[in-house]
Amino acid sequence: MSTTKYLQNLKSDLPASIVVFFVALPLCLGIALASGAPPFAGIIAGIIGGIVVGALSGSQIGVSGPAAGLAAIVLASISELGYETFLAAAVIAGVIQIVFGVVRLGVIGYYFPSSVIKGMLVGIGIIIFTKQIPHFFGLDKDPQGDWMFFQLDGETTFSEIGKIGEFISPGATIIAVISLAILLLWSNVLVKKSKVFHLIQGPLVAVVVGILYYYFTQDNTVYGIANEHLVNVPVPSSMDDFFGQFTFPDFSDLGNFSVWITAFTIALVASLETLLCVEATDKLDPQKRVTPTNRELLAQGTGNVLSSLIGGLPITQVIVRSSANVQSGGRTKMSAIIHGFFLLISVISIPTILNMIPNSVLAAILLIVGYKLANPKTFAAMWKAGWRQFIPFIATVIVLYFNFLAGVGVGLAIGIVFTLYQSFKNSHFLHKKEAEVDNQHKIKMTFAEEVTFFNKATILKELDSIPEDTFLEIDVRNTVYLDHDVIEILEDFGTKAKNRNIYIKLYSQRGTVENPDSFIEFFKRKKLQSA
Repeated sequence: MSTTKYLQNLKSDLPASIVVFFVALPLCLGIALASGAPPFAGIIAGIIGGIVVGALSGSQIGVSGPAAGLAAIVLASISELGYETFLAAAVIAGVIQIVFGVVRLGVIGYYFPSSVIKGMLVGIGIIIFTKQIPHFFGLDKDPQGDWMFFQLDGETTFSEIGKIGEFISPGATIIAVISLAILLLWSNVLVKKSKVFHLIQGPLVAVVVGILYYYFTQDNTVYGIANEHLVNVPVPSSMDDFFGQFTFPDFSDLGNFSVWITAFTIALVASLETLLCVEATDKLDPQKRVTPTNRELLAQGTGNVLSSLIGGLPITQVIVRSSANVQSGGRTKMSAIIHGFFLLISVISIPTILNMIPNSVLAAILLIVGYKLANPKTFAAMWKAGWRQFIPFIATVIVLYFNFLAGVGVGLAIGIVFTLYQSFKNSHFLHKKEAEVDNQHKIKMTFAEEVTFFNKATILKELDSIPEDTFLEIDVRNTVYLDHDVIEILEDFGTKAKNRNIYIKLYSQRGTVENPDSFIEFFKRKKLQSA
């Protein structure tokens, strides 16, 4: 994307970066706390994830930072190795990720069914929503970064919610309700009234109102907000104090086998989480752009090396930040990069002001993000898509609520069983012919009798390689089963084809259609998709 296009989209990216900044700030601190690391380590990871990974990544809307999914691994590793030796293992993990990218292992992400990806999004949305309910009412015993159902403080998500009545804070609750009202009014009413409300985002207004509420009620013993209900950013007293927060890795214990086990574990889990988030984030992208996964692994590996060298936590692409970016109108990678600079500038220049932001205001923002991810309409759509889509989807949602990787693994296993059942007769899924006819480039793709999500990566690659101003014929006259994942790829491609002046002619057993408005609706009528 050219510099001009980045500048043209800045009016959307700048407000989005502010929202992502306010979402990322407490998560960086909370995940550091949940990981047993210094709070500043989370800030470092957020800054590197925004500026460095954002610049190197091929994703236009993905946002990277410290990962909640790695918190348990990091906590155990720090306890076993010590923090400086753990940082050395994290540096090695980053190098391993770079190797993964060089040998092109990024393609693994394409082999996850869309039902599992959607289940992951919905499951994370439910986790975000339920985890923020206690913070909304001022119960901040559980750190913001503790996303596990069985929490590090001995509670569970449900038991924490059940204790709200015992610890409710009137001041935190009042400003949370006000903030939620502002956010709903902004998104449902005001943005439709004037372009000004697109430029000035509701979350920013909610945060400013929250700071003012704290400032004017801080001496009120009933309706004021106690310090434990506020954001807690380290406040250095001098530049020497600021630079003294950096920690450097200790490479003297590389002969310890546990260091290498930790490095490979972090590299594998971080890469898998990133690839899953890339797949999910691409589905959220209104422009249906495709992130180059090998480049993403290179970017993540580089970010992890740099973050660990100066005392930061491991980094992955994070669906919470990425979805907040999309929901707030972010269009290019500039929103991720700018949010990284906001983190850097804020911890240097205005940490005292940041420490006046109530956690309950940030909880209100995340409640909206969580609801949008776990929208009930998604459940209805997956139910209508058929039981082969719904069962892996709902299994992923339920199990992921208790364990992220287990949820994805269960959903994937169920999806593979269903796919193998449909795929046993399939030998060739695609034939492609190219020709020049009347000075126009013409491509014909013929699909086989059965096409499954195992063919997803190759079909996606073939479609993305089609040049502009091409006449594309897609022949499904011999196809009796077309996997829902492949149909979604065609649906997304149909949107991109209009922008690239690609003319599509689709042949089926029951007729021919030119530039179909919706591949999903077309194939549903033709009953090529198993119910």
